[in-house]
Amino acid sequence: MKTYSAKPSDVTRKWYVIDAAEAPMGRVATQVATLLTGKGKPQFTQHIDCGDFVIVINAAKIVVTGDKMTKKIYYKHSNFPGGLTETALGDKLKKDPTFPIFHAVRGMLPVNKLRDGRLQRLKIYEGTEHNHAAQKPEIISVKEAK
Repeated sequence: MKTYSAKPSDVTRKWYVIDAAEAPMGRVATQVATLLTGKGKPQFTQHIDCGDFVIVINAAKIVVTGDKMTKKIYYKHSNFPGGLTETALGDKLKKDPTFPIFHAVRGMLPVNKLRDGRLQRLKIYEGTEHNHAAQKPEIISVKEAK
């Protein structure tokens, strides 16, 4: 029996919609990263980008547990002495609601040549409206089992 290896011409991409307001940020980011890499597909191949398009809506209504709104800190350095800037998650959400989800998903993707292409297929919107209705995206629920 021979081992199957996908070719770039064999890849078929679907569109999915995920609501960020229905589950914690980590669970949403995990589901998005899995869809972007294509790991759920039977024809998944490590060196070929087999992933799908993902639309994340309600990024401004993201759910976090505990005190993460005030205690989760994002760091940025200007490469000058004393140039370290700290920003809390709550402040980042006010400035750019799409940043925390993008940052979390980017950190979950493998660091290789395929990461930039995968991130280009990620579409994040603040509200419930998106302009990808023509692609007929499939809605996926990320609600945790209770």
